[in-house]
Amino acid sequence: MDSRTVSHIIPSGGNYRLAAEKAVSEALAKSNLPMENAVPVVATGYGANSIPSAHIVTDISCHAKGTSHLLPSARTAIDIGDMFTRVIRLDSEGRATSFLSSGICAGGSGRVLQVIAHVLRVRLEDIGELSLKSQNRVNFHTSCAVFAETETVSRVAEGTLKEDVLAGLHRALAAQIQSLVERLGVERDCALVGGGAKDIGLVKSLEEVMGLKLLVHEEPQIVAALGAALIAREKADRS
Repeated sequence: MDSRTVSHIIPSGGNYRLAAEKAVSEALAKSNLPMENAVPVVATGYGANSIPSAHIVTDISCHAKGTSHLLPSARTAIDIGDMFTRVIRLDSEGRATSFLSSGICAGGSGRVLQVIAHVLRVRLEDIGELSLKSQNRVNFHTSCAVFAETETVSRVAEGTLKEDVLAGLHRALAAQIQSLVERLGVERDCALVGGGAKDIGLVKSLEEVMGLKLLVHEEPQIVAALGAALIAREKADRS
């Protein structure tokens, strides 16, 4: 990002159109720009089709474009999102050349972090730092989000510390992501993007199981949105 780049993050609440309108409105307010300046519009991800007059671009392409812009040396991007984890190979021009996505189970995505944070009554933004305090990491026996929730409840009832549960969760999720990376093949440098990249505990676990240092931007959650904006700018320049 540069000094002209502004963003606004807002939960969709299931109403993608309203969330998009609010995000655009807030971003424009931060830029001191009127609404008529917000053209063209590129939408990506879940709910993209509900955004009026928007050009739809796949989130794979947007992640690749945003990653390349923020972290030019990256040739692999691991996107840990709410519903899926994706591993994307990209070229020097920010184009996705291949990718793999996790299955439909939330146990392989950032959703499981939300589920377990709720069970433990810990704020999602706090679980990373808390997990780093672990001295006796739990070994999870399942990769399913539903069973992980049940196992967490049992562990807490046994008196297991929250930080040990979270450290175990991070290691289990990291192992699943590593398996996905191995299937596609990693090319360095490797970047971590998406909301899951804001979890320092997960980042550390991934680096341990992968045996390499990951590139993480200061605001990894907006990488796809930035990629969409860059694609929109390219379209405007061509027209």
